This record gives sequence, C-alpha cells and structure tokens, in this order.
Amino acid sequence: MGQKINPLGFRLGTTQSHHSFWFAQPQNYSAGIQEDEKIRNCIKNYVQKNKRTSSGFEGIARIQIKKRIDLIQVIIYIGFPNLLIEGRTRGIEELQINVQKEFHSVNRRLNIAITRVEKPYGQPNILAEYIALQLKNRVSFRKAMKKAIELTEQTDTKGIQVQIAGRIDGKEIARVEWIREGRVPLQTIRAKIDHCSYTTRTIYGVLGIKIWTFVDEE
Repeated sequence: MGQKINPLGFRLGTTQSHHSFWFAQPQNYSAGIQEDEKIRNCIKNYVQKNKRTSSGFEGIARIQIKKRIDLIQVIIYIGFPNLLIEGRTRGIEELQINVQKEFHSVNRRLNIAITRVEKPYGQPNILAEYIALQLKNRVSFRKAMKKAIELTEQTDTKGIQVQIAGRIDGKEIARVEWIREGRVPLQTIRAKIDHCSYTTRTIYGVLGIKIWTFVDEE
C-alpha cells in the first residue's frame, strides 16, 4: 500500500529547511524539542487572547526558532500584522515577557521578531484556520473548501489540495472528503510543497483539516 509521508520532512535538505535551528547533546535533545513546542504554544495562546479583531483569526503562518548559547531568536511569520500589534513595540515586549515567564532560563535572552508574509492566503496554516472558522460557523464544508481554493488562486500557487476528515456536517459516520485544484506532485522532490494539518473542534467532534499547496518547481 502507498505510505503517506509528511511532505515537509520528505523534502528536508532540498527545497525545505527546518523550522528550528539548534545543536544539542543527545541527552538534552528531547528537552530542546519540548522547549520549542512550549514557545510556539505560548505565542499562539497569547495571539489568541489578545486578538484585536473579533473574527477569531490568528494568521500565524509559521514560527521559526534559532537557538544559540545565550540567545533564543524567534521569528513569527504573520499574515495580517495588525492582528497582533497595534502599538507595535509594546505588543512584542508584552509577548516576550509572557514567553519568558513560561520557561525559566536565566542565562538566555529571548528575542522576538515579526515578519509579514506577502501573500497570506498562499500559506496553508492561514487557509486551514480560515476553513476551521467557517466550519465552526456551520458553513457547509464544500463551500468552505471552494472558498479557500478561490482565495489561493489570487496568489501564485500552482496547485492546492484540501482534505477534511471526521464527522463532517455532524453525520454519524466519519468520512474523508477532499478536493484538488491544479497539480500537487507529492512524489517530486524538486517540487516545493507546503503542507499543514490542523485540528478544529466542532460541536459534533474533532475535524482534521489537511492542506497541500504546490508553490513552484526548482
């Protein structure tokens, strides 16, 4: 049977690079990964709490972490910067203090930078969030998927595939529905493919959303 592999891990070293950069001794490796997870969750929670808009949209494309001996540098790639920061520097400072509280490292500074993503609807994370929001508001899943694909067509992506799994529309039996537009060559390592999987809680249960976007070929 065909095995499904995460397209990002499959392309490491060719078109894809790591989202965390650091070196660790084997015995400290797991602690480092947990720390990364904590930083990411903390930032997401903060953004969710302090959203300026009522739409319930985070708009974080990805969070990159680089660690040195005395410094942890976090770069947040965000689609809609006005969500997080209106008084720009104050927002970042508050976020830094919040994250610093989470994990007590005395000898390391934390530096958070925010970068704007050019075309937010080309980012699978932001699209998945958009679909999740629609599904929570009881929009039919086909409509939500088609709308997401329409939004992507405005950016320069060559193809997109969206998949929703779970109790769709509150049906008793869970099923998987998917839709594809353009081409998504998952087997071609040269092809730069962005992928994300996102879970959303609806009143019937948990739905899983997966999105693959085909950006370009090298």
